[in-house]
Amino acid sequence: MAEEKHHHGHFHHKKDDEERPYDTVYSDQRPSDTVYSDQRPSDTVYSDPPYSTETAYSSETTYSSGGKGGYGSGGPGGYAVDTTEVITESGPDYEKEEKHHKHLEHVGEFGAAAAGAYALYEKHKSSKDPEHAHRHKIEEEVAAAAAVGAGGFAFHEHHEKKETKEEEEESQGKKHHHLFG
Repeated sequence: MAEEKHHHGHFHHKKDDEERPYDTVYSDQRPSDTVYSDQRPSDTVYSDPPYSTETAYSSETTYSSGGKGGYGSGGPGGYAVDTTEVITESGPDYEKEEKHHKHLEHVGEFGAAAAGAYALYEKHKSSKDPEHAHRHKIEEEVAAAAAVGAGGFAFHEHHEKKETKEEEEESQGKKHHHLFG
């Protein structure tokens, strides 16, 4: 066991009991003794391609000019059926938009809480693991910055939600009196 070398790579393993597909042979020939040949090796046989020259396409191509399901038909599978869809624009859906901003506000709050908790965890780890304290302090600072960013995102979405609510009230005819701004 002590004589065996254990390597972690895969490409340099050579097992003596397996046959090798080729052996490298070095000769004592000098470059001037090397003979180059333009002929193919005699044991290689080249023949016609193994594929057929016939195609799978027929010489007659037919296209449907009507009938059931064709391009020009008005039947169930055709494309000539005219459909009219009436779309009325009623303006933005304020409830949906407000719900969207509320959802994103909660996502931001959750992100801030998670990043803050991770920052506290890293602060604890830096005091318990003095060997890697510098690494833990850096991770704590990164997590704290992420918590601040997520909190800012939640704050932004809170104001977007309020703005959407105010737009909805204005569109319904309710007037908001802004006394200080």
